[in-house]
Amino acid sequence: MASWSTCIYRGWGHSFATRVGLNRTEHAAPPATIVFDGVCLLCNGWVRFLLRHDHCRRYRYAAMQGTAGRALLVQHGLDPEDPLSFLLVDAAGAWTDTDAIVRVLSGLGGPWRVAAVLRLVPRSLRDIGYRVVARNRYRWFGRSTHCMLPTPEQRALFLD
Repeated sequence: MASWSTCIYRGWGHSFATRVGLNRTEHAAPPATIVFDGVCLLCNGWVRFLLRHDHCRRYRYAAMQGTAGRALLVQHGLDPEDPLSFLLVDAAGAWTDTDAIVRVLSGLGGPWRVAAVLRLVPRSLRDIGYRVVARNRYRWFGRSTHCMLPTPEQRALFLD
């Protein structure tokens, strides 16, 4: 896992954070929450990918079939009974579809920041591909009868 100073002050290094007197409790950003389809095998693969690459533990996870995930969907105007959107809620607001995916990937830092160039493509065009995959995700990738079970080490990253 990356050090706290690397995660918060990526590129500045620990010595900068120390020199200016920043400490973890005063300046750590609250984690963002990703609401995902807990029975979708593609969505579970996405979460497993993020768990492997989110060294700074920026993200928390809520299956849309759970209480917290459902509540977040409703709070942001999405239908929990017809979940076609991926939802990211962070300190800056709520993001869906390709905006959410690009923001999450960019937030991983390192080489994943290059995903930000996708913002140059108009959202309407990006989201066409997203919608096609979202509508066909069960048919193409499969569906599980139960939500993903995190390991004991990952459990704290899941809301319910």
